[in-house]
Amino acid sequence: MDVAITKMSSKGQVVIPAEMRTEFNEGDKFIVFRNKDQIIMKQANKLDTNFKEDIEFAQKTEEAWKRILEGKGIEMNSEDFLEDLAKW
Repeated sequence: MDVAITKMSSKGQVVIPAEMRTEFNEGDKFIVFRNKDQIIMKQANKLDTNFKEDIEFAQKTEEAWKRILEGKGIEMNSEDFLEDLAKW
């Protein structure tokens, strides 16, 4: 495992040290995970399909939960819900 030190700018930007980014290109996308005091970055194009689907589902679920908490939820019967869910 490689280790390097970097710092955050006043704009919240963090530079990946040069010795750590030899396999990355400008414009590459990364998934950033936070677990308490740990931040983990993973190159987005290296993720498998199932993981991408899980992340998308988690994002949609979080967005829906926020709408519900804001009182913007949609009420529907179970058949309509399952039909809507199948479209995801």
